[in-house]
Amino acid sequence: MRKIAVALIAVAAAAGLGQASPAARSGQCGLPDAHPLWLDYAEGSVAFRKEIFGRPGVIAATSGTTISAELRVGGAQTVYWWMKLNRLAGTPSKPTDPATIPDAVADVVAKAVAASACEAPLIVLNELNGAGTTTPWTPTNSQYRANVLEVLRRIAERGARPLLLISARPYAGGDALDWWLRTAELADIVREAYFPAPPVMRAGAVLGSRTMRQTFRRGIAPLTAIGIKPERLGLVIGFQSGAGKGGREGLQPTATWLRFAKLQTLAAKQVARELRLGTVVSWGWGTFDAAGADADKPKVACVYLWVRDEGLCDGPAMAGAGFNTSRDEGQITLPAGARCGLDGKAISKASVTALSALTGDPQVALSALFTRLVESAGHPVSASRVLDLERSIIAVRFGGSRGAYESALRAKRASVMLARSIIADQLRRQDVGRKLRVAAPAADEIAQYHALYGALPVREVRASSAPSWLGRKRSGFALVPPAPAELLVLPTDLSKTIVTTEGPITITALDEVLPLGVVPLTMAGAAVRAALTAQARVRAVETWSVQAQGKALSRIRCLADVLPVAATVDLASYLPFLALDA
Repeated sequence: MRKIAVALIAVAAAAGLGQASPAARSGQCGLPDAHPLWLDYAEGSVAFRKEIFGRPGVIAATSGTTISAELRVGGAQTVYWWMKLNRLAGTPSKPTDPATIPDAVADVVAKAVAASACEAPLIVLNELNGAGTTTPWTPTNSQYRANVLEVLRRIAERGARPLLLISARPYAGGDALDWWLRTAELADIVREAYFPAPPVMRAGAVLGSRTMRQTFRRGIAPLTAIGIKPERLGLVIGFQSGAGKGGREGLQPTATWLRFAKLQTLAAKQVARELRLGTVVSWGWGTFDAAGADADKPKVACVYLWVRDEGLCDGPAMAGAGFNTSRDEGQITLPAGARCGLDGKAISKASVTALSALTGDPQVALSALFTRLVESAGHPVSASRVLDLERSIIAVRFGGSRGAYESALRAKRASVMLARSIIADQLRRQDVGRKLRVAAPAADEIAQYHALYGALPVREVRASSAPSWLGRKRSGFALVPPAPAELLVLPTDLSKTIVTTEGPITITALDEVLPLGVVPLTMAGAAVRAALTAQARVRAVETWSVQAQGKALSRIRCLADVLPVAATVDLASYLPFLALDA
């Protein structure tokens, strides 16, 4: 554990302390056979240890027979805390003589047995140096790592259970891979993860809690990725008060500090339950110097216990007025069957599964559904408009055969309802685009486009209405895009009905397809202006959508914090016969 300065505090009154919940079935040393096992640092430096941690339902990590016995008198169970692993193994630059390890470990285990009143105690070892050191290791670091393994082996062969704390993201590549696997066979590996409270609280409950959960998961991920079972892993969470140590970092008022403690504990609780981790260790309760003096520490400890189990301590009473007592704040609380939730609306697991059948990628499906949820807020599309366009698509593109239309959907593993939602997406974006202000292209922009993109296809047509890609006229040159690509295959002087977001339009091709560059700018200027305006509207809609999604990401809650990506997904590209031009 880092040299963490925490508060020198007076013991708070015992008022507000609750009764413990019934213990789980017995495990090693009579400890609960549960995942996770919560262990709380409670050595002599913790002034309030008896009042807060000396109670049933608490497992106190401490050293010395007197303190351990006092805590057990109050009803707590105890495990052994060994603060200085380097006394046994040395350091990466100065490893101990391996010959000294057997006797040194025998002495530590004997002390642990006496302190915990158990012949096979749990021993918390603080802490491995250089967990993130890459290979190849220096000769001294190789010896240090071999020493640590030998310490763990000697403890385990005596029937004790070592828990090895690590303070950095572990490097598990190269020769380090085997070292970690061998370590996990002998000991639990417990990852420290500390957060400065002020930035977490500035981020807000949802985003701050998500950040902590994701950090916890990332800390464990390199070890689960190499096959170490989650029950052999754990977390250390910190409630330090000294500046620069992670923790309070001057956060005021007290109610906000207590709220952070609540959110951090909930985050650890969620991740431990989700991954089925073996242990969670709390740290930061002790006082090592005056720099971290904090009279609020007993309140924080009580709130921490209350979040774990309401029966352990009456956190709200201990916290006093102004404390936010919600245990759902910032948490992944979703209705049954939901994958994500945003502003009271859910993205269901079933909808992600159904759309994944079309996209072939659950993450793309989730992002598309998130985009729809965000874009639809304040921009409804009536069912009648969708059904009208659906009928037009069937009439024009499927010869009026609904059976052929539905067969085409089934071939793409899409349903009629999914198709209607994709039609609605296109209508909604067209509606939004028309509302957004887009600057008209300047004359020099039109001339430059005409000069640079002279190979683009253009065709002179006549239309039954005045679409935007004809500059709101009934005839003229149409540039593809934004005009529908169907214009390019029309026989000259024959008419055909096409489907757009404005409804069906009958088009007559008046001439052959030509390169834009051979049509004088005086004749093609309107088509170029329409193309530039259409492009600007598409960009404006995408910018609006991605910005709105970015804001929504700070509010959305998703299972396991697997979030959508802020992007615009064109689902019509998966079903081209649904694609609609303006």
